[in-house]
Amino acid sequence: MDLDALLARLDAPALGRVVFWLLVILVLTVLALRSIPDIVYGVVDRARRRPEAEDTRGQLTVLEFEKRRRTLHALAGNSVRAVVLAIAALAVLGIFEIDLGPAIAGLGLVGLAIGLGSQSLVKDIVAGAFVLIENQYAKGDIVTIAGVTGTVEDLGLRRTLLRDFDGTVHVVPNGLTGVASNLTRVWARFVIDIPVKEPARVEEAIRLIDEAGTAMAADTRWGRRLLAAPKVDRVKALSAAGVTLKVVGMVASTDRWEASGDVRRRVLEAFAEAGIELGA
Repeated sequence: MDLDALLARLDAPALGRVVFWLLVILVLTVLALRSIPDIVYGVVDRARRRPEAEDTRGQLTVLEFEKRRRTLHALAGNSVRAVVLAIAALAVLGIFEIDLGPAIAGLGLVGLAIGLGSQSLVKDIVAGAFVLIENQYAKGDIVTIAGVTGTVEDLGLRRTLLRDFDGTVHVVPNGLTGVASNLTRVWARFVIDIPVKEPARVEEAIRLIDEAGTAMAADTRWGRRLLAAPKVDRVKALSAAGVTLKVVGMVASTDRWEASGDVRRRVLEAFAEAGIELGA
């Protein structure tokens, strides 16, 4: 319908109805836009409450939590606002009986082109939103994602910044995360294989290893960090080179590497004092 025909049809009663419905749409749109922050805050807060209660280390700073909250609120709020404004625009066009078919078709083609060109970006953003909402990992955690293991130095909606143990910084798009393995979630077991060259001295070796673990648990330096004293779990393997003992302990997740190193040092000292040779 062209503009002249539209104006010709707008007599006084019709114009009144148009103005009335325009005011209704305006009021509803304003109310919806003003209520969006509260609605989004409630939804995001409920979605984040459980994962935050199971925080990786209980050490996320208030600043980090606030940063996550702002990011999620901005993402959800902008999305909902765009939907509300689009519905309001369509309602206004419907009041004036404007044929929406060509406009919708054109927007559909534009949206399809944009979607095809930015599908990787959209995938990254959606994946990043779920990483933040579910608290899969946080800044400072040590994780393995996309085949890369390192410390999370920064976390955003589009990408995660990792620094590996060599100091190399890796930029990983969140859409490539796939399986995220968090190595710093509350507690961890450390497993050490200790080879003993002389099978006849296995019992003595087991005793020395368990004593080293008990001494480590009594060390004030470890305190609450050591959750279960390391001890021999079983004989893992037999070979011509000797016997391999499997040692298992439990420690606060971030201390697993230091703990395993300390156990090796203590066992090495105990074996050297007793004259027990390590196997190959």
